Amino acid sequence: MSTEKRVEATVKNIEGKIQEAVGEITGNPQDKAEGQEKQAEAQVDHTVENIKDELKKALE
Repeated sequence: MSTEKRVEATVKNIEGKIQEAVGEITGNPQDKAEGQEKQAEAQVDHTVENIKDELKKALE
């Protein structure tokens, strides 16, 4: 997995966790939901890159 994409996904996950927590603290369900969405997107990004890595290894 490219380091750049892994860092981007990790940052997105952290942003999502923070946004979710802020939504929880402030009682804003939209912020909470958007934070959860960012976390899910980050997980998908990680999964896609992990699959790419596995395919590269299998083809070597």
